[in-house]
Amino acid sequence: MTAKQILDAFSETLMQDERILSPRERELLMSLLQNSRAVSSSNPEIQSAVTATIARSVGETVAQRAFALLGGSIVEQILARSGMPAGIEETVPVVAGPGAPQPPGAPQPPGVERPRGPGAPQPPGAPQPPGLPKPPMKGPGAPQPPGAPQPPGVRAPHSLQPLNVPVQQSAHDSGGGVGVMEAPAMVRAQCVVLDEFLAPQELDELVNYALQHEAEFQSSSVVSPSGDLGAIDYDHRRSQVLMDLGKHEHVILERIRGVLPRVLDQLGIEKFPVSRVEAQITASNDGDFFGAHSDDSQEMIASRRVTFVYFFHREPRPFEGGELRLHDSHASEPYISAGSYQTIKPQANQIVFFPCSLLHEITPVECPSRDFADSRFTLNGWLHN
Repeated sequence: MTAKQILDAFSETLMQDERILSPRERELLMSLLQNSRAVSSSNPEIQSAVTATIARSVGETVAQRAFALLGGSIVEQILARSGMPAGIEETVPVVAGPGAPQPPGAPQPPGVERPRGPGAPQPPGAPQPPGLPKPPMKGPGAPQPPGAPQPPGVRAPHSLQPLNVPVQQSAHDSGGGVGVMEAPAMVRAQCVVLDEFLAPQELDELVNYALQHEAEFQSSSVVSPSGDLGAIDYDHRRSQVLMDLGKHEHVILERIRGVLPRVLDQLGIEKFPVSRVEAQITASNDGDFFGAHSDDSQEMIASRRVTFVYFFHREPRPFEGGELRLHDSHASEPYISAGSYQTIKPQANQIVFFPCSLLHEITPVECPSRDFADSRFTLNGWLHN
């Protein structure tokens, strides 16, 4: 066999292994290639350059993941030949805060990488309140509604996808004549998750408010790479948003005010004066999603510090998917996934806080009825420094 035939056969084998490329990644690559060819069909040189760039990126990713798997297999064989047990797995608890033990760097199924394309959601056009406003008093000495819960506790997200941490392509002498590979600096995904964030009555009122204002929801937009506002990009984001939150904005911001010091401490973020707040209600129905992005990647939104996502929807939950994925990334490439991520499934009356610089995405929603009332709803926003 020629070298090309050997490589082709090897590539075919790798294509069948979902640890190397997941079905969703293959679909994304197919869509990316088709779109690039459609755009550059009139210029073969551009088409060739784009294809070569994609091929190089895919090749590096596949090689990285394949060698990680091969490395694990080699280690097992070495242990087997030395008579040591090789089938022991370590169980690591999943903890949301940054003070928790970090999971090991065992190679496992990675998340989806993306180039530095459009990413940050558009800031609302309406003037924002100067900081975290207090809601109107409902009576002397009684700012909280009846049955309102005390500041909620911190809990872990539901699952942590296994890690596939590549080694850095550099080595140093350990002193014994052996070259030791150095692990690259990583930016770990971290978040704080709080349950039962609003009182039951407040939650019901928020659900009803969203349903009553269905006609006012508009297509979600993003900030384009050039910094333009209001860009619609259905290949990167698809959902609907409502900018007018009525009284519910004051309610949830007051609750955030109460837990913010604790949240910042858990995230390892120094306390900062909140200059303004953006907030919106987002409705995601069948097929809606938001590709991997960070919330402060453009100059005009660089003052964002903390993202919050509050989940609410009908019960029992009428949709699947719509999971929030928080990606680990390399310190030198903060907008490219390192191949590992935390997954948080939507749960009604739950809120998630994380740094705006964190790479994250929303997986596609599956809503069989396609009714607006069955959508995945969030009240989400950003705290600015």
